[in-house]
Amino acid sequence: MSIAPPDIFKAYDIRGLYGSDIDAGLAELIGRAFARVIADLEDKPTAKLRLGLGRDMRLTAPELSQAYCRGIASEGATVLDAGEVGTEMLYYLVGSRDLDGGLMCTASHNPQRYTGAKVVKRGAIALSGDAGIGEMRGKIDAGLGDPPGGGSVEHVALYEEFQVAALKFIDPGVVKPMRVVVDGGNGMAGPMVGPLLHRLGLDLEENYFEPNGHFPGHEPNPLLPENREFIMREVVRRRADLGIAWDGDADRCFFIDDQGAFVDGDFLTALLADSMFEKNPGATILYDVRASWAVKDVAERSGGRALMNRVGHAFFKTRMREEHAVFGGEVSGHYYFHDFYCADSGTIPALLILELLSTRGQRMSELLDPYRSRYFISGEINSEVSDGEAKMKELAERYQDAHQYRLDGLSVEYDDWHFNVRPSNTEPLLRLCLESLRSREDMERRRDEVLAVIRS
Repeated sequence: MSIAPPDIFKAYDIRGLYGSDIDAGLAELIGRAFARVIADLEDKPTAKLRLGLGRDMRLTAPELSQAYCRGIASEGATVLDAGEVGTEMLYYLVGSRDLDGGLMCTASHNPQRYTGAKVVKRGAIALSGDAGIGEMRGKIDAGLGDPPGGGSVEHVALYEEFQVAALKFIDPGVVKPMRVVVDGGNGMAGPMVGPLLHRLGLDLEENYFEPNGHFPGHEPNPLLPENREFIMREVVRRRADLGIAWDGDADRCFFIDDQGAFVDGDFLTALLADSMFEKNPGATILYDVRASWAVKDVAERSGGRALMNRVGHAFFKTRMREEHAVFGGEVSGHYYFHDFYCADSGTIPALLILELLSTRGQRMSELLDPYRSRYFISGEINSEVSDGEAKMKELAERYQDAHQYRLDGLSVEYDDWHFNVRPSNTEPLLRLCLESLRSREDMERRRDEVLAVIRS
């Protein structure tokens, strides 16, 4: 494979099918191109770079991770290889060692046949299609020539150190004994978060907690309803206080309440914001354009500041630094923390929610009730369209008496309902999120009205 297939270079990472899209030969070239892009950003020769490397539990990860490593080292850089880790541990490695950047060999929540890489620059800030990933593709297409050689590899053991750092986000002593059902999806959550949960003295029911690239239980993507049916049933069957599920590389976690109901990312963001304002009075947080107004209302009540942001981790991590925000939440399950190098974590939200349940002395469903009974959200609904821009223009005209802005797609706001519609980065889709403050019926009526325009 001489030239890389162009569609593996996504908006936020590199991803494709093992063998047909990405093989070891291409992975080596990606490693080399990555080193050169970071050298350009840092304005120093590749021989002076220190770059982190990690890999997930996928069956192809050892081979491809080695190929990335060869590529990076062949450019003269020093590689700090953390071995098999969760993605946020790679972010931790880059942040805590002040490295020039890092590469995580992972396909995140994708099915078994996929592979890929998440790439970050100094500060664990993601490279994106607009900034960094496109340049990597360009360098590969232009031909990289012979590598200078001379790099080296150091192996680093991170687990103990990472777990100590994560535990600092809460007071472990206040966490009460609770029955918690966990589903690791045979990804990286088991070894990464498991020891912390045991340390808190929980009554833990572990499912699919062993990393296994065959994914014998289900695909490691809890956002798909069929992949969370199991844990929802288990929480009810076991009369548990909480369920927590992670995606494959464990940088996102999802919650099931004590009634077996899935917790929407909007409301989880509101709960985490509440916890962070308690710890940091008057602080600033970020939330994404799709989110429920519950988040900004929590900020107003707490005397804090909530700023709306574009969707995507590169945008969150950069803005969090600019605004000195303590926390950022995306409805897709990415939660970012200032004191964790502004990176997203699947470990810290789990710890914060366990602490919050303990200090408030309420069940998860009780904590959520004020949100679920006031904010009626549609969730994200995808529609296939041939011309997304034309549809957004049509919507803007139809709702021209509303407050409108274009921070990310089109946002339309009335006093008691609002919606955001934005194009997918990778497919011919428009994504709609709508909320009413009146009733579920009102939300459904307005949702159907907006969808009728999109799908006409």
